[in-house]
Amino acid sequence: MRMSVLLAGASLAALSAVPALAQDAAPRGDVAEVVVTAAPYAISEDSATTSVAIIDRDALDVAPAGGLGDLLGGMPGLRSTSFGPGASRPVVRGLAGPRVSVLTNGVGLIDASALSPDHQVASDPGEASRIEVLRGPAALLYGGSAIGGVVNIFDDRIARTLPDRPVSGRFNASVSSVDDGYSTSGALRLTTGPIVFSFDFLTRESDDYRIPAYPESRQQLAAEGETAEKPFPDRLENSAVSLDTFGLGVSFVGDEGYFGLALKTVDTTYGVPGHAHEEPPVPPPIPEPEEFVTIGLEQTRLDMRGKRNVALGPFQTIRFSGGYADYTHTEFEGAEVGTVFTSKGLEGRLELVQIERDGWNGAVGVQALRRNFDAEGDEAYVPRTRIEELGVFTLQRVDLGGWGYEGGLRVDSRKLDSVVGERDFTNVSASAGVFVRPADDWFLGASISRTSRAPTEAELFADGPHVATRGYEIGDAALEEEVATSLEFTAHYGGERLSADLHVYGVRYEGFIDLTPTGAVIDDLDVFQYVQTDAEFYGFEAEGSWTAWQNGERKLKLEAGADYVKADSDLGPPPRIPPWSLTGRLVWEGPQLAAKLEVRHVAEQDRLAAFELPTDSYTQVNLGGSWSPPALEGVKLYAEVRNLTDEEIREHASFLKDLAPQPGRNFRAGIAWRF
Repeated sequence: MRMSVLLAGASLAALSAVPALAQDAAPRGDVAEVVVTAAPYAISEDSATTSVAIIDRDALDVAPAGGLGDLLGGMPGLRSTSFGPGASRPVVRGLAGPRVSVLTNGVGLIDASALSPDHQVASDPGEASRIEVLRGPAALLYGGSAIGGVVNIFDDRIARTLPDRPVSGRFNASVSSVDDGYSTSGALRLTTGPIVFSFDFLTRESDDYRIPAYPESRQQLAAEGETAEKPFPDRLENSAVSLDTFGLGVSFVGDEGYFGLALKTVDTTYGVPGHAHEEPPVPPPIPEPEEFVTIGLEQTRLDMRGKRNVALGPFQTIRFSGGYADYTHTEFEGAEVGTVFTSKGLEGRLELVQIERDGWNGAVGVQALRRNFDAEGDEAYVPRTRIEELGVFTLQRVDLGGWGYEGGLRVDSRKLDSVVGERDFTNVSASAGVFVRPADDWFLGASISRTSRAPTEAELFADGPHVATRGYEIGDAALEEEVATSLEFTAHYGGERLSADLHVYGVRYEGFIDLTPTGAVIDDLDVFQYVQTDAEFYGFEAEGSWTAWQNGERKLKLEAGADYVKADSDLGPPPRIPPWSLTGRLVWEGPQLAAKLEVRHVAEQDRLAAFELPTDSYTQVNLGGSWSPPALEGVKLYAEVRNLTDEEIREHASFLKDLAPQPGRNFRAGIAWRF
């Protein structure tokens, strides 16, 4: 019923938009600096009171082919779950899974990637036109599932503005040595009058990747009383990936808004590293390819989005979006089907944006979700569950030039109806912030928030073996809401030659939901129980850039970034908290040539949960460059070498860190063409 009401409202808005549809009003300032995810109204990146990261299409053109978590993992405050190349989800300030909301164009993916680290996100960075990451109180707009942060992936399947030319698009292709991989992607837009047709595709293929060290870490070998075999395998078994996506869309763009529909399909197969190494017999046999565990993911998704400029009391704009998805995640044990996870559902969102009055911007909105989850097979550790959510929210911001303030409020209801039980939750989240511009180029902000998250179906109802985490997981149907109270301080400086960004935060969790060992063993698997405790997270993220030399369009810059997070709970340190990192870059920019030398150091991690092993520090060196031939308009040729020194790299946030090192030295080259 709730979903029907929301979709009915969105449909009425869509019908009213069709007669007179319009281009988006141009936001103030540089479009690339406006944070779309932060609010329905325009907020520039250097005026946000909490931490924001933006990856635009220029950066995505030359980014390595890979999963979402691996793309973001080197940015301050971000890491990757890194469950092999096929499955990587973002880790934000030490939080992952159901505490990080991954969206597509502002609504949920309706997949099962938050359920387990071996589940792939049903959207690839190669499809995106832009990716935005929000950390801290700004994530309140998207409810309790964003208690740790939001990653919003935008695409151009539904055009919001009319392109400058009748035919436009892009094409990208790259090859990589470490996995004998290749990736191709492209998009095409055809414009006739007010109608824009869009087509896009992505194909990515890679073999098992090369590794610079023995698969098991020295800590894992010592714990098992074993030694590394020599010579060790030069590739990580079962790490190959095959991915295909296809999308199309149509949009009607007029003077008062736009309305469009889009369809996307995803079909991917990827290996799950580490399973073949679990408790091998002595002597170990040579595994046959059909013995490996592989995963096949398929999703078909239909989206609708639109906007209409209106004169409706205090409101000037209606925005709406909705998506329906049919998702299947199949785990194959050799050629046999093991466990099948399905997720079907729809999510909708409607926003009313207020008329700006003397620096006062605001919006109110409603969001609803209905999703059916099911699992069948030996690893169906979470029972069939229907999830229904309804949220209403408002955001308000007053910018008086030299200073300002903002606030938000959201109320969510969440119902989980499982075959083994039913729970209802009402969550209230709120935030408030102030900011000041004490001098030119300076922005200082402080914000406080209270965010409430309802437990997931796994945290409530799990009862069974979960081989991805190498444990037998048991939920607790009596769990209550998880409540986070956070305080964050922000400083931006944007001078002519020097720019800097600093965020310092602290978060106190009441009822923090953690998965802890019980000491019991079932079917040779350690038993883990979901429990609630209190926890504290605090840390910082810092970035800076200094132009050391400039002559016209040519410049030499020094860039740096750092992050740190420390977490404690009443039960000890939570698991998989990343260590601090420090990154430095030397960057050359010119009209045709660009180059970058990057050195990244990640510290060791020896603050451990009860069942963890320590992780060694590492230093990674990356070198790359690009050339835009003057005779070939829109073409960019690029090449890079990653992990130049062939360093052994293990990501502490990954369940596989002691079984699967990151790729060794990798030479990559490609072409990006815009037309």
